[in-house]
Amino acid sequence: MSTKQILLTKAGIHELESELEVLKTEERAKVAQELKEARAQGDLSENAEYDAAKDRQAEIETRIVEIEKMLKNVVVIDAEEEETDVLKPGHTVTLYDEEFEEEVTYLIVGSTEADPLNGKLSNESPVGAALLGHRVGDVIEVDTNVGKQIYKILSITN
Repeated sequence: MSTKQILLTKAGIHELESELEVLKTEERAKVAQELKEARAQGDLSENAEYDAAKDRQAEIETRIVEIEKMLKNVVVIDAEEEETDVLKPGHTVTLYDEEFEEEVTYLIVGSTEADPLNGKLSNESPVGAALLGHRVGDVIEVDTNVGKQIYKILSITN
């Protein structure tokens, strides 16, 4: 059974490693203290604080396993050394949006890091996938859930 590779920028890896550190040190300690305090209240069968702490503990442990699995299967997006004649993950692309008659700029990232409202577009999204492999000057039509979108690639940088 093969595991899906996770595309991340160096910044994305750093964010996940930081989150993992906080979860393992600070969050585990907080929930352990909450459990200790809840146990001290006596009867655990009807103790809402204990149940909430156990739920939070499960969430933390699940997220730790999830992050560790991602980091084991990470492929670093490092477009700094690559040519920018063809759009690839890790590149920043400036587009002209025909519908809104405006320029928009996105960093193409893996789906884990995607945050379109903050300029990070997934390589697996309809627009991101359609843009990959194209060059400056290309016009791309993309079928999205809001209809057909037309973009012209104005620039590609790393």
